[in-house]
Amino acid sequence: MHLLILWCGFLGAWLLVAGPLFQARLELREEDFEADRIRASMQEVPPPREVSSWWLLLPPVWWWLRHRRHEEFEEAMLAHISDEDYAAFSSFMNKARGWVLVGLGGLLIAAKETWELVEGNEWPTVVFWLLLALGILAAIAHTALSIRSDRREAVRRQGVRGPVGG
Repeated sequence: MHLLILWCGFLGAWLLVAGPLFQARLELREEDFEADRIRASMQEVPPPREVSSWWLLLPPVWWWLRHRRHEEFEEAMLAHISDEDYAAFSSFMNKARGWVLVGLGGLLIAAKETWELVEGNEWPTVVFWLLLALGILAAIAHTALSIRSDRREAVRRQGVRGPVGG
């Protein structure tokens, strides 16, 4: 029974990684976010000037100058884009940050449960790292394959229905 519980914790924790990753993809895709409009607006604002490589002799100064120029660029962008685009961008970024936190929380729980499984079975530590890498790859692959499947279905549906309005 102890091993069954270890496996349940392991699998459940990895579902807490794959699930939020998949849900984030769905929600962020549905977000009414006009990325093309914002990219076009960005083209109208001159990019920040590069910081001279000579400042790398003093890395803190180089970092501060670079950070300051990017802040100036962001302020110019905020002044340039419409209120509607700003609201859409802000909403998108807030949801993305939220899903990153949920996914990272799931990943930390999955790492702990993976360690518990390895320890409970008295496997070598290398198995922990392999299972961790496999779990991360599986979660990413699940989302990537669902994107691919959605695209394939959209193309197939388009072929069956014919051109829109036709």
